Amino acid sequence: MTDVAVAGGGLIGLAVAWRAARRGLSVTVADDAPGSGASAAAAGMLAPVAEVGYREEPLLRLGLASLERWPDFAAELAAASGRPVELRTAGTLVVGLGEDDVGELDALHAFQRELGLAARRLTPREARRREPALGTRVRGGLLVEGDHSVDGRAVHAALLAACAAAGVGLVRERVAGVVVDGGRAAGLRLASGGVVAAGATVLALGAHSGALPGVPPLPVRPVKGQVLRLAGAGGLLAGTVRALVRGRPVYLVPYGGDRLVVGATVEDRGFDARVTAGAVHDLLHDAVEVVPEVEELELTETLARFRPGTPDNAPLLGPSSLPGLVLATGHHRNGVLLTPVTAEATADLLATGALPQPAAPFTADRFGGPECS
Repeated sequence: MTDVAVAGGGLIGLAVAWRAARRGLSVTVADDAPGSGASAAAAGMLAPVAEVGYREEPLLRLGLASLERWPDFAAELAAASGRPVELRTAGTLVVGLGEDDVGELDALHAFQRELGLAARRLTPREARRREPALGTRVRGGLLVEGDHSVDGRAVHAALLAACAAAGVGLVRERVAGVVVDGGRAAGLRLASGGVVAAGATVLALGAHSGALPGVPPLPVRPVKGQVLRLAGAGGLLAGTVRALVRGRPVYLVPYGGDRLVVGATVEDRGFDARVTAGAVHDLLHDAVEVVPEVEELELTETLARFRPGTPDNAPLLGPSSLPGLVLATGHHRNGVLLTPVTAEATADLLATGALPQPAAPFTADRFGGPECS
């Protein structure tokens, strides 16, 4: 029997396991393909200010708290794993191409200033001075120097190594359900029929969290995102570029020396894993509009994955209505950003029984009870 069983070996699940193991708990993670879900597609933007949404101020505060933790988290992870964690601190530039797009930038900037957030409006010339590869159609920009990015796949590889070094067990089998014994979670049931018995169970299965047998009803749904990866972009961009192209958002995130992530669609289509020609066309068309040299890059990968969406776009953290079951899911577009704060808060809860701030506002009961849907 283990102290903690974690369902899910993505960024969130492994980070929780690593932090819990460092608190002295014995931990076992179960996942048949660790890192192959949303973690594989994530562009790695750490951008709570650039992505701030109306009526999402609590999520903004959680994101800022996690962003503040990222430098130390990355340094500790690199030391524990012996693997590089590519944290880029070049900032985020948001640009608009059309008149309406620039109007959206102005509205976003006004909202950021209202919240006291650091962002600076740029003229087209200033934006191109910041990122010379920008096309001539860019009509203006908004610079958020405090927003960063990280290579999500590199982070996942480092977490696998750090977990192994910390003694975390990894069972490479599909999780078929939560074991419920005496009215409380008692571990994980595996597809093979085996069981990982545990004193506490953590649900970190992303978009699949709401459909796992034994789990009480949770308002988690799959939100499809299609993403492209390109090669040959060395020196093309200094930092992340987010853009509005006639009202349609696109982002370009450099990583790994000469690589570039372009994304991403937002589709409520259930677990539809198809990569569609229309999505690839739209993403490439808009990326080329923003940075014309993208046209000459090599398209190396197209993929579709599923963000775990919730009604308010914020995560489900902390105790569930089933005793012994802890939630670390529902991170929607912010899984990479929120990894450090989620791992820290969940490990604290597992070790002490108390969920710390700033995670406390994100328990599942905010939706009106355990039967939410």
